[in-house]
Amino acid sequence: MRLRNWIAVLISVLLLAGAGVAGFLVNRSTVQAVEKVHRTDTTALGDNNAELTGQLQYYSTAELGKVAGLLAGGGTASADQVRVALAAAARKTNTFTYGLMIADANRGFQIASRESGTPSTGDAGWQRMWTQLESNDFGFSDVMRVAGGDAEDPASYVAAVAVPITKVDGTRSGYLIGLNHIAATSLQGYMGELQSDAHRTTIVDPDGRVGAASVTDLIGDAINPDILRNRAGSSDPFVEYTENDTKMIAVVIPITPSGWSYVRTQTKASFDGVIYNRSQTLNLTLLAMLVIGVVGISMLGYRTQIQRRRADERFQALFQHAPDLVSVLDGDGRIIFSSPSTTAVLGFKAGSLAGHSVFDVLHVDDQPQMRERLGALLADPSAVLRLQGRVRTAGGEYRWFDFTASNQMHNPALNGVVINARDISENRAFQERLEHEAQHDPLTGLPNRRRMQDRLGASLSSDAVAVLFVDLDGFKPVNDVHGHEAGDELLRQVADRLSACVRSDDVLARVGGDEFVILMPGVMGPDDALAMSARVRYVLGLPFRIDGQEIAIGASVGVHLAAAASDADEALRAADHAMYEIKHSSRAPAGAVRVGRHRAMD
Repeated sequence: MRLRNWIAVLISVLLLAGAGVAGFLVNRSTVQAVEKVHRTDTTALGDNNAELTGQLQYYSTAELGKVAGLLAGGGTASADQVRVALAAAARKTNTFTYGLMIADANRGFQIASRESGTPSTGDAGWQRMWTQLESNDFGFSDVMRVAGGDAEDPASYVAAVAVPITKVDGTRSGYLIGLNHIAATSLQGYMGELQSDAHRTTIVDPDGRVGAASVTDLIGDAINPDILRNRAGSSDPFVEYTENDTKMIAVVIPITPSGWSYVRTQTKASFDGVIYNRSQTLNLTLLAMLVIGVVGISMLGYRTQIQRRRADERFQALFQHAPDLVSVLDGDGRIIFSSPSTTAVLGFKAGSLAGHSVFDVLHVDDQPQMRERLGALLADPSAVLRLQGRVRTAGGEYRWFDFTASNQMHNPALNGVVINARDISENRAFQERLEHEAQHDPLTGLPNRRRMQDRLGASLSSDAVAVLFVDLDGFKPVNDVHGHEAGDELLRQVADRLSACVRSDDVLARVGGDEFVILMPGVMGPDDALAMSARVRYVLGLPFRIDGQEIAIGASVGVHLAAAASDADEALRAADHAMYEIKHSSRAPAGAVRVGRHRAMD
């Protein structure tokens, strides 16, 4: 009998030991899976913010290049005239309202739009900008403090962007430098929206000095040198280091084209969160149960129930306070589990989505791509899936989410596909706004030259297009007599009147200061084009009321009928040439249809 008891105890211990080891392994596998998704998601967020920052920096070089092109085409002027021109140009820019500077070909600073508030010419932050200009058409400086500025005041710091001023023969005659007041940029405004008690987000120059931050007071400070030093030469974006005896972790993403970096830092404990705490609790629980197991086989069933209940509690605790949506799908796409954050983010009651197909809440246009990618993910046990799509809320609204999915069908603790979803609707809207601004005139809201040329090329690939080039007569005296604000208002009213003239399929664009282009796809004969020309000249010949005064202008309209498969640039030049002849030749009938060379070639 005693032998039987010992055998029963031994069997109980062995069974519990086996179950305990399995529990340890399952716990470790679950933690690793969740940590993998967490790190992938954190890296994806960093990539998105780094890409947004890079786009803003790229657009700043493009805007500065336009100003440099205007300066290169100017004639001889005095220093005071150039300074006035720089100040006016700075006020019209979106990025460099703080000020503009000109340096000669030997990097000597010559003229600035502001008399004070610029960095010292000996500041080491200029050097990186000059180095980049040696091999590129742009250069970005480090964060610099303005001369006499308070080192503790974020408003004392600026960053510079430079582009070359190029002569007709292609040589550089000097450099145009734009100054960013970094504490007041749109990038800093966006970073302020990322403020969180759990972490700090910064954009730093190559030396680690902060140029934008979720906490404004950090601007101008230097981040912990161990971050960039430990990151150097490594492909892993995560850096672990110690600060004031506290273990920290940072994710570092390089930013192109400036060479700056996106850095998000937080304590290692807050990054790991509840995952490791619950894991340690489970390990201690399993160990205690192994000791208790010697009491006998009668405890085995009870221990199994306790283990199952605590495993469920652990799984729920992993996602109880997670800000993102975490779901587990089976092989058919049905939802096995959804985190409690589903209620806060989407408005569905906790557990109400369980058993439903994930495609029930996906936008119909995104479902084919999701089905295809999910099938590929299930075919590869080690695959990780990244894509974006729209998800329906309980109220019927669709919001954009960034999905990161990991195939855990082989993981007995999960036996499904783990999906981490982050709401990126605001980021998506910000990106769409940037794309719209890149292709539209900021004053009138009309498509710009680039957008118009794309539409013209696309239309000519399959159809004939009538191209009308409209140039305002008498616009310059309006600016001279009434001021530029009146001129801007006049351009807006002109855009409104022209918009009322065009057909629904036509394209109206502003391509220059007082120049507009109308594209009429499908028009092969002159009648419709001449009728449109007459309407344009009529509506623009009516008086405009601006600031209580009536202002009269006119318009010269050049018309070119471009056949299908014609060259878009040639068609635009022909319409421009026709307008030029009409504007400067008394013999040309108003609105005559002409085909000719661009006037710059005459």
